[in-house]
Amino acid sequence: MSTATEQQHLAGPLSAAVANLCQRLQPQVSARTAAGFREVLRRLSAPLQVAVAGRIKSGKSTLVNALIGRRVAPTDVGECTRLVTRFQYGTVDRVELIFTDGRKQVLPFDVGGMIPNDLEVDFDKVSHLEAYLTNAVLRDLTVIDTPGLGSLDLASVKRTEQLLGAAKHRKSGAEAVEGEEPEEEDGDELDDTSRNAVAGAEAVLYVVTQGVRADDQQALAAFTAATASREAGPVNAIAVLNKADTITPESVSGSDGDVWKAATMLAEKQAATLKPRVADVIPVIGLIAESAESGGFTSADADALRQLSHLDDAVWDTMLISADIFTSWECDVPTGTRARLLEKLDLYGIRCAVDALRAEPELTAGALRRKLLDASGLAGVRSRLDAVFRARADGIKAAAALASVTALAHASGDPGERQRVHDAIEVLLAKPEAHQLRLLEALTLVTSGAVNMPDDLAEEVLRVGSSAEVGEQLGMKGRPHKELSAYALERAGWWRSFASFGATPAQSRVAHVVHRAYFLIWQQLKAQS
Repeated sequence: MSTATEQQHLAGPLSAAVANLCQRLQPQVSARTAAGFREVLRRLSAPLQVAVAGRIKSGKSTLVNALIGRRVAPTDVGECTRLVTRFQYGTVDRVELIFTDGRKQVLPFDVGGMIPNDLEVDFDKVSHLEAYLTNAVLRDLTVIDTPGLGSLDLASVKRTEQLLGAAKHRKSGAEAVEGEEPEEEDGDELDDTSRNAVAGAEAVLYVVTQGVRADDQQALAAFTAATASREAGPVNAIAVLNKADTITPESVSGSDGDVWKAATMLAEKQAATLKPRVADVIPVIGLIAESAESGGFTSADADALRQLSHLDDAVWDTMLISADIFTSWECDVPTGTRARLLEKLDLYGIRCAVDALRAEPELTAGALRRKLLDASGLAGVRSRLDAVFRARADGIKAAAALASVTALAHASGDPGERQRVHDAIEVLLAKPEAHQLRLLEALTLVTSGAVNMPDDLAEEVLRVGSSAEVGEQLGMKGRPHKELSAYALERAGWWRSFASFGATPAQSRVAHVVHRAYFLIWQQLKAQS
């Protein structure tokens, strides 16, 4: 990857700087490490790889379909839901089954246009699935669907743990226990499945439901440790509170009986629990989002809902008490049609649609679909994906690549090689244009506890380092340009003083980085005025 053509596919200047570092170091390292560097270079020129992960039955595949805009990922339990599946852009729709020995087999879509749920192959010999789709959303974002954590199927859990960086790497030849076969000299320390999956995951969209469990925390910690430039941080992780419609409003104090308000408040509480592992927690109703966005909601569904909107209020309220009553109550809309509506929207979505039709009886099927999409919260998820991931893809990819470079050098077992790589990285990080990587490093040091900061200062470092939008970085979103500029300059001066007077050596290192971040923000604002 030394050609200018390859360079054009890089996310930005930071990725280009890391790519140049890999190219310069290749002749100075072992063949094994150089092979790993070539993989890093390949990943740097690929779209940002976002893994959708979470516990079993959290609705990951449903959310994947909504994000892609096509119902292609199987959502029912089957063999395919036990595999890592990578959805990426392609000029022709196709699915490839990748075996652990490297063989590939083209898989036909089923009659509904989905990846078939059951495979007529030896499942134990399958590594993962590669799905190539013509959907434009995948041009700059590869979405990776993962098996659920907490499954009784240990092989599926292992596949996800490998993707999240939680599985231990195989030992290198120098570290192997007596009697074990050493690794091949031209490979790296990851096995084939890990190389295919872990290598791709640079950011994670972590799906939770109402309860955040200890293994959710552990999985996020493992992922961020595997992909951040030092250890863990909220730069490349967002959590989604899925199935928001199943939350009982009465269980959330202050929600005033409103389901969406209750979900928003619960998401804020979960964000406090999961920080600093994630940038944010966003509520969403994946089922409604999938149906409204992927073509599952039809004009026939809209017609059935229009019929239901004419029912007497007392009858309608009774039907909405439970799914059983909704489908069994006698009315003009056939039972089968109501069952289909439940599968696509559940009771909450059906209620939203009927309320919308009662308020605006002339709504077209397309307008009703858009109302449902708004009610799903998918726009909020996409907005955060854009702000946290897409807008910062260059820094995320560069940080993940540096983590891989460091790990490859460490695994070589050669102290001289390790030192050469370390020195080259330090030279790169000292350059002004690499300040974003320094900021990510400072953020990681503080959020991981490696550098202790007073709570208010730690929160400030988190705010400055976790957003690409100036107003959010300064905690002054929507304020006038002049106020932003004055505040940035004021905080730059404060952090410079703190670095020189009162800070410990470790705190001073972080403070200098934050000072420069504020100073660069001030320069940016000054140039815009």
